[in-house]
Amino acid sequence: MLERMELLVSSDNIEKVRNTKILIVGIGGVGGAAFEALVRLGILNITVIDNDVFSKSNLNRQILSNINNIGSLKVNEAVLRAKSINPDILVKTYDIFLNEANIDEINISDYDYVLDCCDTVTTKFLLIKKCLENNVKIISSMGTGNRIDSSKIVIKDIWKTNNDPLAKAMRKILRDNGIKNKVPVVCSEELPIKTHSNVVGSVSLVPNVAGFCMASWVFSDIIYK
Repeated sequence: MLERMELLVSSDNIEKVRNTKILIVGIGGVGGAAFEALVRLGILNITVIDNDVFSKSNLNRQILSNINNIGSLKVNEAVLRAKSINPDILVKTYDIFLNEANIDEINISDYDYVLDCCDTVTTKFLLIKKCLENNVKIISSMGTGNRIDSSKIVIKDIWKTNNDPLAKAMRKILRDNGIKNKVPVVCSEELPIKTHSNVVGSVSLVPNVAGFCMASWVFSDIIYK
C-alpha cells in the first residue's frame, strides 16, 4: 500500500515509520483525522482511547463517522476503519474516559509519540506530565470549535499561542504545577466566532486539518530526526 510513498521516502525511513508506536487519546474530529493519516502512512501499532459513541451531530466533521455507525463505540469503529485500509495493522483500544484514576493503566513509556486529541484540560495536563516524566514525545490539540478558516491552523509551542482560550487554560495549569517545558500544540490563530448557543459550532475543515497537521508533525519527526 506504500508504493507511492516509497517514491519520496527511503526504505529505512519507511521501516522506522512502520515500527513507530502511537497513542491517540480522543478519536473524534481531530483525533480521527490524525488516526486516518497515520494508518495510511503505514504505521502498524496504534492505541486509541475514547469512551464515546458516534452521534448524528458528528457526521459534519468526524472522518470515522458515517450514517451506519451512529451509536457505535468510536474505538471499535477505528479498528474497523484501520483494518479496511491495512489488514496488517494492530489497533489496541481502551473504552475509557482517561483521568487521574486510570491513567496508570496506560504505560506511556511503551509509546514513541502521544497525540492528545481530547477536550478535557485535566486529562491534557496528565498526559503532558506523564510524557515529560517518561521522555515520550507529545503533541496536543487546542481549540478547533467555533472556527471556520482551516488556513489559520498552526503548530507552535503552547507558551506562544494566540486567540485560544483552551491553550490559555492549559498554560495556567502547567504554571500552577511548575511545568515550564516547551509543548508542541496544534492550534488556530483565528478568533473564535461568538454564537448565541452553548453548543460549540464546527465545520469539517478545521478539526480535520488540525488532525492531519498532528500526523504530519509525527511523520516529519520520524523521518528527519
